Amino acid sequence: MTFGDQGLGFPPEQRRIRRRRRTRRSAAVGSCAALVAAVAAGTALIADEDDGDRPTSAPPATASMTASGLAAVPSPDAGLPHDAPSVPRSLLDRPVVRPEQAFPSTSVRLADGSRYARVDLVTTVDCAQRTSPELARLIEQGGGCSRLTAALFTDTERRSQVTVTVLSFARVEDASRVFTTAAKDPVTYRAVALDPPPRAGLPTVPPGSAGVIRRAMTVRSVVFANGRWVDATKTGEAELVARTEGLLQRADDTVAAYEEGRNEEGRNGEGRN
Repeated sequence: MTFGDQGLGFPPEQRRIRRRRRTRRSAAVGSCAALVAAVAAGTALIADEDDGDRPTSAPPATASMTASGLAAVPSPDAGLPHDAPSVPRSLLDRPVVRPEQAFPSTSVRLADGSRYARVDLVTTVDCAQRTSPELARLIEQGGGCSRLTAALFTDTERRSQVTVTVLSFARVEDASRVFTTAAKDPVTYRAVALDPPPRAGLPTVPPGSAGVIRRAMTVRSVVFANGRWVDATKTGEAELVARTEGLLQRADDTVAAYEEGRNEEGRNGEGRN
């Protein structure tokens, strides 16, 4: 089975790095589709979630299949667009964002007033541990992933769980290739959602729960967000989309601020009460 995705954003234009956050956001955040059936069951219903103020969307795409039935991994040469400007060397010389920089607070309040608790935080330099097999192979075909950091959030009512994953790369072209490929096939090329640790007192999301997948790209990282209802409901899609996109945008803003050197201005965007 192959999967497609509509309403996809292209990677951000790196020349907009130093512009205002609103401009960078519209270029960086890629829309994707709602994942309604369980990935583990091998089925998914993809719905268009295009936004008028986002970049021109690409047509639906499907992953080619090998003789073994596995999705073929795109060529590592499919990196930045031919006219994409290079990222300043000074930005790439910065250390990869650390877990406490990507997710600095255990409590997050979004612009709409909604609050979320961070109930788990994991990090590894072996990115294959927390990605799908297809995404792991895609990463290894390039220069590799420098670090993966994932955080699990839940709302105050504990009805939803949103995993936000930051994949950071040494090479911009590797981040661009991962972002573009995941936008075309979000089910196959995905970061794995976290299950809550026992200390959190949260249930594990059952198979069949409705879910939403989103992604964004910063200077050298791809940020994934996977939102799910804990009670396997297939209603309330708009609410789940809003929660998932809100947490994705917060992490995207925070990581981008670090990678663009804006931390020195005292902005991290999280933990406000």
